[in-house]
Amino acid sequence: MKAFGSLIAFMLLAAAPLRAEIDIAEVTSPGGINAWLVQEESIPFVALELRFKGGASLDLPGKRGATNLMVGLLNEGAGDLDSRAFSERAESLAASFEFDVGDDAVSISARFLTENQDEALALLHDAITQPRFDQDAIDRVKGQLVSVIRSDAQDPDNLVGQAFDSMVFGDHPYGSAIEGTEESVAALTRDDLIAAHKGALARDRIYVGAAGDISPEALAEILDKLLGDLPETGTPQAPDVAVSTQAGVTVVPFDVPQSVAIFGHEGIARDDPDFFAAYVLNEILGGGGFEARLMEEVREKRGLTYGVYSYLVPKDHAALYLGRVSSANDRIAEAIDVIRAEWAKMAENGVTEEELATAKTYLTGAYPLRFDGNGPIANILVGMQMDDLPAEYVNTRNAQIEAITLDDIKRVAARILKPEALHFVVVGKPEGLDS
Repeated sequence: MKAFGSLIAFMLLAAAPLRAEIDIAEVTSPGGINAWLVQEESIPFVALELRFKGGASLDLPGKRGATNLMVGLLNEGAGDLDSRAFSERAESLAASFEFDVGDDAVSISARFLTENQDEALALLHDAITQPRFDQDAIDRVKGQLVSVIRSDAQDPDNLVGQAFDSMVFGDHPYGSAIEGTEESVAALTRDDLIAAHKGALARDRIYVGAAGDISPEALAEILDKLLGDLPETGTPQAPDVAVSTQAGVTVVPFDVPQSVAIFGHEGIARDDPDFFAAYVLNEILGGGGFEARLMEEVREKRGLTYGVYSYLVPKDHAALYLGRVSSANDRIAEAIDVIRAEWAKMAENGVTEEELATAKTYLTGAYPLRFDGNGPIANILVGMQMDDLPAEYVNTRNAQIEAITLDDIKRVAARILKPEALHFVVVGKPEGLDS
């Protein structure tokens, strides 16, 4: 186990040499499956990232948690191998498989040595196309999920997120936890998992990114072997949902010495022409660590929190602009007042030339550091495809950041910062705040 763990650590950390430009090959298999590849032959290792658009938002009515449970079982036995045999087989090949689910995608990450490529991909094929869903594995993973759900019910950081999502999204799948509830998980059957598998893992929603010691021709050949047996179509995508909030506070009472708050309103879509300007704006407002305005005003000047930050959330079916802060119960009200003031100030006045220059320097300087290994590169490639970005984006992104002007920021700040809609959901026992 120790040797295997060391090898996996090497595989995950193995870095392709940083280059002035990233060369992306666009590959199409004979069966019509598309993928992007950055070929790097210096290390005998391949990282493969698969995404299936839809994720937990595909859960059918009354089946909340089905996609999450299904994904949690993909490495619990496949084909002729039960859970233990599957794990031992992966270990013997020094192959690493990770399966995850979010609101909008099922994510599958594979890492394997070039010399074991065929065997590793055959094992991954079985996990994706022939999961066993053995009842003992279902019962075991259900028990694990129930423990997570119960733990989350006592975690104010989790409670505040669930409360905000429920307020904004209501009955839409975004409005509830992807894990489901104790009751919904207990009610899920093996047939529900089979249906969730067919609905989520289909060929009409596949995105593929690869990096490492594999040629475009070899990648094209393996795509059909790996994914060609999946259903052609899956469950229809969830509907879009409008985000509507009003300035105010919602308090969720919880007996803790420190309150936790999420604040926000409607955001901006990833494909909006103003997204880059909004991204830079947010870096200045709340995304840039100790350099950000919110951190300066709330923490540095007033000592109201250890941390406060904001972030853009462009989901597939809705866009949010959110932030988080935590503070002592007797100070959270003051922290909220400061955040409201800064939100309104930037909406009206934009940013300074110095703030813009600092943000550009950081964002352009940090970007190449993301390409520090085959795994991160493959992940970036699949993310770009899902965001409908062109392959040349990796080489033009920094120029787009540099092109943003003060006038752009001011115009976009007035557009996307909405003090009249900035709503705070607070979990705790905040003093001086009422819903």
